[in-house]
Amino acid sequence: MKKILLIEDNAPIRENMIELLELEGYRVTTANNGRIGLQLALELLPDIILTDVMIPELDGHEVYTELKKDRRTSCIPVVFITSSVEKRDMEEAMNKGVDGYIQKPFEAEKLFDTIKYCLTIKRDASTVY
Repeated sequence: MKKILLIEDNAPIRENMIELLELEGYRVTTANNGRIGLQLALELLPDIILTDVMIPELDGHEVYTELKKDRRTSCIPVVFITSSVEKRDMEEAMNKGVDGYIQKPFEAEKLFDTIKYCLTIKRDASTVY
């Protein structure tokens, strides 16, 4: 069972995503701010991290930067989930190397497809010598 860390400060969105992800067969751990999310990422070493961009303590960009500094978490795929509709926000995230970017509101299939894609890329990258 793949482990997902979900960092989302909006409780109704977080609960909805937990339900969707668990029904799809993922084990989900959550954090309601970036600082707790970063701590959990370092402790649990999840298979993928889904994070809102505008979260308290550390924002999604700061969480991503800190994850990439640590060799234990630097290869974990990170997907930004945000309500921003600004094209430059998405470009900035992708230029940093974020593995996926989903705009709220989103369809469940978009979420599942993005997760599957990111996990496939991680698996393929880990088999390259």
